[in-house]
Amino acid sequence: MITKDDLIAWLKCVDKKLKRKMTIIAVGGTAMTLIGLKSSTRDVDFCLHSDDKNEFKKAIDNKFIVDLFVDGYIFSEQLPPDYLEKSTKLIEMEHIELRALDKADIIITKAARLNARDEEDIKALAKYVNKEELIKRFNDVLETYAGNEEDFKYHFSLIVKRFFN
Repeated sequence: MITKDDLIAWLKCVDKKLKRKMTIIAVGGTAMTLIGLKSSTRDVDFCLHSDDKNEFKKAIDNKFIVDLFVDGYIFSEQLPPDYLEKSTKLIEMEHIELRALDKADIIITKAARLNARDEEDIKALAKYVNKEELIKRFNDVLETYAGNEEDFKYHFSLIVKRFFN
């Protein structure tokens, strides 16, 4: 398992290998670990600008399993254009500005799969998220959803029922 300290130490090493500034947005369990809502994560998930992906990929080692998403397209969801502004700035390094995806956006990205681990994460996030804002955000994402829309809607309805009623 990868702790917050592990992630930050690793990113500081990655930062030294980079040649230019880039914004890296932690998503899923990585974001939750970095903001203190989980003690650790199994893998590392980041979203970054498509222009930065190759350079970042070259700078990382095989220490962790790393999934990279680009331009707000996370798993099968395309987040609204303001996902970066809604994210939380965590740390500024020489080349990396590390941010965490907004808590509502984390919930939405977990809605597609919605396994037991996702439900635990959503339970931890729910107390920080406004139900009406979450529903509005979900509807924005639904317009561009690339997976099975019926499953996505059903999972989201379960999330609202279980964690927001």
